[in-house]
Formats: sequence, C-alpha cells, structure tokens
Amino acid sequence: MTAAVVASGNATTTTGSEIDLQGFEGAFVMCNSGAEGDTLGSSLKYEFKLFHGDTSGSLTAVTSQLDVTDASIASDGTWLTLDDNAETPQVSGIGYVGGKQFIRVDIVRTGNHSTGTPMSLTCIKGHPRHAGGASTYNLA
Repeated sequence: MTAAVVASGNATTTTGSEIDLQGFEGAFVMCNSGAEGDTLGSSLKYEFKLFHGDTSGSLTAVTSQLDVTDASIASDGTWLTLDDNAETPQVSGIGYVGGKQFIRVDIVRTGNHSTGTPMSLTCIKGHPRHAGGASTYNLA
C-alpha cells in the first residue's frame, strides 16, 4: 500500500488508511518526504503517529517499544517528527510487530503550512503465517 500525500494547510491531521494485517505477523512502514515547501521548526512541523487495533475503526496509539522495531516510539504513538529543514528530504521507517490486526499512520501538521511538503507512506506486510514454498517455475 502506498499513499501519496502533499501535506499542506493549517494544523490539521491527515488520517491514513487502515492496513489489514490478517495473515501476517508484522509490517514495515516507510515515510518518503520530499524537499520542504516551508521553513520547518518547532511551531511548523510534521509528526507521524502509528496506531493499531484488533478491530477496524477502533485503533489506539502504539505506546510500547516492544511493539515496534527500527525506531523509537513516544507515548502518543509518534515515531517521526520533521521539524527542521535539514531533515528533509529523507526516507524513514518503523517496523510493527505488535500483534494487532490493523495499523494506520496519521500525519499531524502543526502550524500554517502554506506550500506543503510532498510525501508518501508505504506499508510492506511481513512475516506471513502461511508462506508458499520455493517457486518451481522454469524459464527454460
């Protein structure tokens, strides 16, 4: 799943799409951010928050470091903050191994982003419960 986003506008939240991990034990979420369109700082920033849940529509913030890999997570689910122009463009990611069926990433904007910053979120499901065997396809 890839969702392209051009995050602009006033302090609003872009709610991501829920990803159904049924049949998988984890996932890796990547944020690909382009060059910032505004001067980022403590009052003009983007925060990326990871949510999970057993039921679609009932997700809560991931708060335990035991539920994630490859990045630290704050008590409100924030795993990435872009608040300095030196931080963009970049590719950042976080692994999810929390065991819930659904995950989602929200982008929270603080301040008035007049131009915006291009970005996308990509989710790769991993550790399938029932993986197929090696391919027997022959190119000869």
